[in-house]
Amino acid sequence: MAIWLTSQSKVVVQGMTGSEGRKHTQRMLIAGTTVVGGVTPGKGGQTVEFNDRVEQPVFDSVGEAVAKTGADVSVVFVPARGTKAAVLEAIDAGVPLVVVITEGVPVHDTAEFFQYAQDKGSTRIIGPNCPGLITPGRSNVGIIPANITRHGPIGLVSKSGTLTYQLMYELRDIGFSTNVGIGGDPIIGTTHIDCLAAYEEDPETRAIVMVGEIGGDAEERAAAFIKENVTKPVVGYVAGFTAPEGKTMGHAGAIVSGSSGTAAAKKEALEAAGVQVGRTPSETARLMHGIISTL
Repeated sequence: MAIWLTSQSKVVVQGMTGSEGRKHTQRMLIAGTTVVGGVTPGKGGQTVEFNDRVEQPVFDSVGEAVAKTGADVSVVFVPARGTKAAVLEAIDAGVPLVVVITEGVPVHDTAEFFQYAQDKGSTRIIGPNCPGLITPGRSNVGIIPANITRHGPIGLVSKSGTLTYQLMYELRDIGFSTNVGIGGDPIIGTTHIDCLAAYEEDPETRAIVMVGEIGGDAEERAAAFIKENVTKPVVGYVAGFTAPEGKTMGHAGAIVSGSSGTAAAKKEALEAAGVQVGRTPSETARLMHGIISTL
């Protein structure tokens, strides 16, 4: 079991013929992902050959790709100016899962395609500005390194790509059911709460790591959800304990104003919900090791 991404998932890459799309398609193929084709308008009928001598077909539209391959996941490696159109096209094609890797997408564009997906009711969006998601040993969609961990009983949800990788590595001896990098933009398609609910329902996931960061109230809302709805043990980490007040840090959503959105306030809310919170990624991993040893 896993959440949203399995070995049966059929992935189409929007922007496969570009440098980033080509590079990461190769990585996904090496990780065992079932990639069934790419989409680049105007290049339909071409193929792209990868180092493992696999030739991937290119389609002019996502609708055509879905009709001919049965794709049920799209990963978007399209420049920011074209991302909205690419995501809307995938939603119109009925793709159940759309993973938007692109950074720098205008917030109003994200708001528009997220609302469109909500109205359609058939597509989950992950991202934008995210590393994607991986079910280790089975499928990898995005830019997450596949060789730093293995399959196991931990579910991970993180705003930060880099911290996703670090926690994967530090807990590699235990392993993960699925890791989801949700992105750190002010508007994102999938939240901590969405992932927490999915991990709670997944019988293979026995414990959860949740990584947040300063700014906004997503972690506080997740803490309230955990208190009411999550029975599995959760370990948390909040990046930004030493961040200066009023300064935007990294992700567009990571800004602190007064006492709102601080790492300390998020830590307090999570601990009040029964979540053990580490002050560093390594301490967070040690807390999870302790929990797993008791299960």
